[in-house]
Amino acid sequence: MSGAAYEVVEASARHDREQVLALWDGNLGSGTRLGLKYDWFYLDCPGDAPLVMSLLHRETGARVGVVAAGERRMLWRGQPARGALMVDLAVAPEHRWLGPALILQRRMKQVAAERYDLLYVFPNPLATPVYLRAGYSQLGEIVRYARVLRHQDYLARHLPTPLAWAGGSLLDALDRVRRRLRARPCRHEWVDRSTDEMDRLWAGSHHGDGPITIRDRAYLDWRFDRSPLASTRYLLLRADDGRLEAWFACQAREDNILHVHDFWSVDAVEGLARTRVDTLLHAAHAAGHRAVWFEFAGASAAVAGWLAAGFKPRSRRPVFGHATTCPPQALAASLHLTAADEDE
Repeated sequence: MSGAAYEVVEASARHDREQVLALWDGNLGSGTRLGLKYDWFYLDCPGDAPLVMSLLHRETGARVGVVAAGERRMLWRGQPARGALMVDLAVAPEHRWLGPALILQRRMKQVAAERYDLLYVFPNPLATPVYLRAGYSQLGEIVRYARVLRHQDYLARHLPTPLAWAGGSLLDALDRVRRRLRARPCRHEWVDRSTDEMDRLWAGSHHGDGPITIRDRAYLDWRFDRSPLASTRYLLLRADDGRLEAWFACQAREDNILHVHDFWSVDAVEGLARTRVDTLLHAAHAAGHRAVWFEFAGASAAVAGWLAAGFKPRSRRPVFGHATTCPPQALAASLHLTAADEDE
């Protein structure tokens, strides 16, 4: 079957909900979560609704594929820019060969270039050849970093239970002593929703060259507070005079690992100070978590404080995209992407 057998048309996020969900079912999961995600990401989003492209099979007229791009307000070299995250590529099983997916991806790139300054996507590493063939450039890598707080579970993978318990307890005690000797934690507190202080922190801080998503109160309210997919708490860090200096948007999952989905601080662009990371670890340990994870794509200097506090890289995924005004090499040096820059 050739590419001439298909046609790509723009769909309506508001009016084509059921048709899109039918293509998602079995491709991107199943159950009520799909509808919840659609209503939040596609219908309750700030700004314009996502760009939705449908793949039609000419012979039957059936809708056999779909892909979307959700708008993100960004800053680029200090100026407002329109970014878009490409998400939810799904093709019906009987058309699931390379051709239809390439047709969708190429057409999305063409249409998005007319509307957005940057289109980006986080594909599975195995899909790298497909995105290169579709004309996208690799902008960088998003790396998952991890820091163990309670060692018993990790040692139990390699040692008998008594040895894992004893060795883990010793390592935990040494780790607590090292963290206490380095510096006392900053003033901090947990809150359940974003605050106006976080808005002021963003407005008064340096944002780098970007591209970087605008992390104001409106964004945080939509991305985390109104999301039906996960519950988010914020760890707020304060200076001695009470001023907010940093925050971490965190989600606790069933594995008792604290996932840091986003963060910002007065020094986020230059690199989060180690004392702030140590405070995060202190708060996570006090809350009973066994490890902390975060993901980041950007300059190595921006994660120096995390690495100094004991975080280690665990896995990597490529970031692909298409920019209308900037070469990929220039983008890679100034990216600032976290797990919050994805769709879940």
